[in-house]
Amino acid sequence: MFITRFRVNTARPGARRLLSSPQAMHAAVMSSFPHLLPSDSPAPDAPRVLWRLDQHARAEVLLYVVSPDRPDLTHMVEQAGWPAAAGPENPGWHTRPYAPLLDRLTTGDQWAFRLTANPVHTIRRKEGEPRKLTAHLTPVHQMGWLLDEKRQERLGFRVCEKPADRRLLPEGTTHHKRPHPGDRYELTVRDTRSLSFDKSRTTGGRRDKPVSVLTVTFEGRLEITDPALLRRTLTQGIGRARAYGCGLLTLAPGTRPVPRTS
Repeated sequence: MFITRFRVNTARPGARRLLSSPQAMHAAVMSSFPHLLPSDSPAPDAPRVLWRLDQHARAEVLLYVVSPDRPDLTHMVEQAGWPAAAGPENPGWHTRPYAPLLDRLTTGDQWAFRLTANPVHTIRRKEGEPRKLTAHLTPVHQMGWLLDEKRQERLGFRVCEKPADRRLLPEGTTHHKRPHPGDRYELTVRDTRSLSFDKSRTTGGRRDKPVSVLTVTFEGRLEITDPALLRRTLTQGIGRARAYGCGLLTLAPGTRPVPRTS
């Protein structure tokens, strides 16, 4: 496994095209692996290619990629990087093995984390209708999605709780009588974006319905409960819309604030 960081040159037209379309960005990321065909699907329970965009400022956008194989991002440097500055010692991206981090995961250790995900649930508007997948729209429900005990158990971690003297808001319930965690957890919703884009045309030339995806970026602190499950989470992703930049969880030492590298 490898983890890669690529800084996007937002001044270039090619970069703006990639940033405006998760589908185009996914295609560019997957093109970094010559042996992968567009029609290939990852095997169940196997590591897969995951990616995420972190935007810290208007001109500071970082692409992170976790992958089973070492990527070649030459085409992305030419399209959305700094090709004139690239050379043998600095190709325009940074890749390092992921195994040293995966191998040091231990039960009880705490790490700072960042995750961009697509928190969804199913609802039935009328009795007898099929259930429909819909996104969680409020920070309370979005955090509740990640804080779900069964979900955390499957993922191999739990979100840490704040000491009582650091909690600023009390727990309670929403006006719909759903639990509200208040300020109990080391968890923050940093960014919420609603993406809408067209998929490519079908073989008959007909354009599919636009795709809409709600993405939420979480930051916080977690404690490892099952290292093997967490390794699977880090290499297979969390939730839906992983082809559109969701699902990649990254860790940083828990004694520091969440840094801009993983």
